[in-house]
Amino acid sequence: MEQEHRRLIGKCFGSAVVGPRGQLVIPVEARKELGVDIGTKLLVFNHFGGRGMVFVKVEAVEDMFNIMSSHLEEFAKLLRETESDGKESDNNRG
Repeated sequence: MEQEHRRLIGKCFGSAVVGPRGQLVIPVEARKELGVDIGTKLLVFNHFGGRGMVFVKVEAVEDMFNIMSSHLEEFAKLLRETESDGKESDNNRG
């Protein structure tokens, strides 16, 4: 059961403190495991209703958008089929 929750929440690598210049040091174990090196660009997202934040590598977001865009035609086809199925049902009722 603990493994299940770990996947939902994620692994905790420890804590970090924001310095006087607003800088944050990412724990070394996290950097190694997640492949965060000098120059890695991260996007910062609001999470937990403004009580937290999530960092995501720019390359991961780019990969996600590339996958989504490669499937756009498939999604459009499904939408067209769904719309035409709905119109046929309406025509059969009348």
